[in-house]
Amino acid sequence: MTNILSTSSSPHIRNQVATPNIMYDVAIAMIPASAYGIYQFGIKAALVLLVSVLSCILSEYVFEALMGKTVTVSDGSALVTGMILGLNMPPAIPLWIPFLGGLFAIIIVKQLYGGIGQNFMNPALAARCFLLISFAGQMTTFTYHDAVVSPTPLASLKAGQSVDLTAMFIGKIPGSIGEVSVIALLIGAAYMLIRKVISIRIPAAYLITFALFVFIFGRQDLSYVLAHLCGGGIIFGAFFMATDYSSSPITKKGQILFGILLGILTGLFRLFGGSAEGVSYAIIISNILVPLIEEISLPVAFGKEKR
Repeated sequence: MTNILSTSSSPHIRNQVATPNIMYDVAIAMIPASAYGIYQFGIKAALVLLVSVLSCILSEYVFEALMGKTVTVSDGSALVTGMILGLNMPPAIPLWIPFLGGLFAIIIVKQLYGGIGQNFMNPALAARCFLLISFAGQMTTFTYHDAVVSPTPLASLKAGQSVDLTAMFIGKIPGSIGEVSVIALLIGAAYMLIRKVISIRIPAAYLITFALFVFIFGRQDLSYVLAHLCGGGIIFGAFFMATDYSSSPITKKGQILFGILLGILTGLFRLFGGSAEGVSYAIIISNILVPLIEEISLPVAFGKEKR
């Protein structure tokens, strides 16, 4: 008798796209921002990126080898974590700080929770927040031409000064290595959207909510809103960090709610908090709330009543 139906454990439908494909697409998408950051800030920025990536890759390899686990370095997730962490660093940061950040991101946030797919928050952002708390001075000192320490545009905006929107869009400003050039980040974002690595739901909900928040509670001025959208790494955060598969909702409604929460929190931190930025803290706080967001956004199963 021929078995027409066969039983097996889920998942029953599999996609041909594997984790390495996704991770390497994300890494490719960050090349424009990385290249511009190196062009803007010089060889020191390249060294910061290199140290951050090597720290993450070596940490993952050594930890998994010592624990007798399957070594997963080739899947590209450690590479992506290292790139995100490095691009969030000031260009003149001492090299031991991104190295320490890589250890924290991979071992504490990723591996101790079970490895890829098990981390409850973005490892690179968790490491950045850890470094911001531990080494606030070095993490908030930004240099520009000829190693001159300069305030970021958002710091100038918070102090009531004017900013150059064109310079912010192109990237001719002080800031973290990967956040300064909006156009380079949008090129990478477009690549991920075309490749269907991410959907537009989280970034769109995040940026629209944040823009409305700034307009309502900040200043009813389009230039002011655009300056906030172009500064502080919100474009980098919206497309490259908030969309992390492991720490963002899986439901469509949940992703929209997640983006709205991100926009509100970032607006609160920027306009009413002590920080001129707030993207990193907004994302990791929202990461922690993902189980609750999924609980209220999961569709009702067929045959069951909505609670």
